[in-house]
Amino acid sequence: MSENLYDDFRITAMGLVVEVYAGLAARFAAQSEEHGLSAVEFEVLMRLARSPRHELRMTDLSAQTSLSTSGVTRVVDRMERSGLLCRRACPSDRRSAYAVVTDAGMSRLNETLPGHIQLIQEWFVGQLDPDALQSLLDSLRIVRDAVHPGATAGSAGGAAGVEVAADPSAA
Repeated sequence: MSENLYDDFRITAMGLVVEVYAGLAARFAAQSEEHGLSAVEFEVLMRLARSPRHELRMTDLSAQTSLSTSGVTRVVDRMERSGLLCRRACPSDRRSAYAVVTDAGMSRLNETLPGHIQLIQEWFVGQLDPDALQSLLDSLRIVRDAVHPGATAGSAGGAAGVEVAADPSAA
């Protein structure tokens, strides 16, 4: 195999994405666990809280997370037992159900979120100037939509209308 393939910019690009994700995920996981949430539970609460009526069909929740449909079922079961979520039957399709954040789930998320936002500011968005951040977000959406087209299913507006604030206190 040609040695030049090891130095291919595409390998470097993918390696950087993986390294950034791993570094951020470790910081976020530790912070979420301080509030009694796993990283996956925090992700599920965030996806639901940002959705209309704080609910998503289970299949849409699976599409928006890194979980399979059976994985979503297990996480929702666990979170339902903890009182953070409940299920609601879909009125138009008896085979489908919604995961809905409870008041207790919103309360836990509200306790966790300030520290999470602080970590995002310190270790991600604060590392980039507003133009570079906007360009990165636009690029990530293009790639996300190509590799994960169901990721915005059931959400209120997808990527439209998101602006990067130059000063985080202005957001």
